[in-house]
Amino acid sequence: MAVDTLTLALATAAYLAITVALGYLGYRQTKTSEDYLLAGRKRHPAVIALSYGATFISTSAIIGFGGQAANLGMGLIWLTVLNIGLGILIAFAVFGKPTRRLGQKLGAVTFPDLMGKRYNSPFMQYGTGLVIIAGMPLYTAAILIGGARFIQTTLGISYTTSLLGFALIVALYVVYGGLIAVMYTDAFQGLVMLVGMTVLLILTYVYLGGVTTANAALDAMTPLVPATLASQGMTGWTSMPSLGSPIWYTLITTLVLGVGIGVLAQPQLVVRFMCAGDDRTLNRAVAIGGPFLLMMTGVAFTVGALTNVWFQQTSGQIAVAAAGGNVDAIIPLFINQAMPDLFIVVFMLTLLAAAMSTLSSLFHAMGSALVCDVWSRGRACAHSVRANQVGCVVMMVASVGLAFLMPESIIARATAMFMGLCASAFLPIFAVGVLTERPDPIAAKASFLTGASVWLLWTVFVHAAEAKPIGISQALFGVPTVLGAPWTVIDPLVFALPLSAIVILAVQALRLSTRLPAPGAEPGP
Repeated sequence: MAVDTLTLALATAAYLAITVALGYLGYRQTKTSEDYLLAGRKRHPAVIALSYGATFISTSAIIGFGGQAANLGMGLIWLTVLNIGLGILIAFAVFGKPTRRLGQKLGAVTFPDLMGKRYNSPFMQYGTGLVIIAGMPLYTAAILIGGARFIQTTLGISYTTSLLGFALIVALYVVYGGLIAVMYTDAFQGLVMLVGMTVLLILTYVYLGGVTTANAALDAMTPLVPATLASQGMTGWTSMPSLGSPIWYTLITTLVLGVGIGVLAQPQLVVRFMCAGDDRTLNRAVAIGGPFLLMMTGVAFTVGALTNVWFQQTSGQIAVAAAGGNVDAIIPLFINQAMPDLFIVVFMLTLLAAAMSTLSSLFHAMGSALVCDVWSRGRACAHSVRANQVGCVVMMVASVGLAFLMPESIIARATAMFMGLCASAFLPIFAVGVLTERPDPIAAKASFLTGASVWLLWTVFVHAAEAKPIGISQALFGVPTVLGAPWTVIDPLVFALPLSAIVILAVQALRLSTRLPAPGAEPGP
């Protein structure tokens, strides 16, 4: 569908003008490296909540997971439940306040810096920084792909031009404005996303005849489930897959648990807690963040599943068939074919906002990890804004290069992979570090290495979705995976996270029982 050029140009110009103005405001307020890295530790609760939510919700949630809902059904709504229960309520109420207090007490400016100082261990800072540098570009590239694909479809320009232009715009205000600019633009972009997703939900149900009619039509499509999906346990778009089936394991262990639990240990989200001036600020942020995540993920998953009804009524195909088998193309195709011109413009801005808000935080987190935590282990953070700017540019270039190499239908899986890795490697050490009085560095090292190693080994040698394309198991052992079903469809998180948690608790208890002092660990907040 052709979009009116003047409308598109005016709306995009207005959006970019506001974004640039907010970025410039952040630049003007950035005087020190602490301003650049932690927004001066004094942001408003609404800014923190919207920045947290907009950072978490990206094109990955809207395009990638919306497409997965079109393919696998509304079972993904369980991810919305976890996003709110864990990602907002538990994150802010349980982890947020002690993280803020501990970060301020220790003078920590990044997540790895917090872990290194909490455990009095350069290894913990260096190791967690390396995981961020190695794993976060995968997530970043997935978000770049989601935004660039929609721009390509909507504007009719090449994918390369879309990707490069998109990345450059985000990089400009991140590099110069630091976290203050990131959080200001996040808050604005979060409001754009809220408007866009609300209108999308309303229009979708209007076009499909109302809530009851649309949901009944989707339920009636159960006989149209492709034989390949039915044989793997799919029972329809309005019901859960068969318990224990391959699709059930993929839906629950990879998509729901991987992202739902992984949100608790996202480095770019943890630093939002450290930007608050007091505990009351975090309490007030919860009331904004919860409804925001409900609308973002709930709408994406609901509309994603309902696209099957629209494509069936208009082309006689289910959504994934209409998109040529590319799950990541379903939502862009639905918007461009089903929605009026004006909303296509609104939704393009919604996606731009979703992608830019998350990308800006990821560029910032990767850049600070490279410079502060790996290259200098804190020395450059205290003295050089310029060094952090260079780090952002380096990691941006790496992420763009990876985006050109990644295959189709990768957005949701890449997101779940990174969040699963973070949960496995970071969550136990983060929880023990901020919630206990005497966290033991030896226990933390053992847990971190266990979580990261088990996750990596299971990914490379067992989990078929990654092990087959990686090919190391095939090259070494002559088989695509070293284990058979059902292990090949169970996400690495299911094994890596519990083992990591068991290790840190067991080693910590052992060392306390034998009265071995924790070398240099600071008392709790």
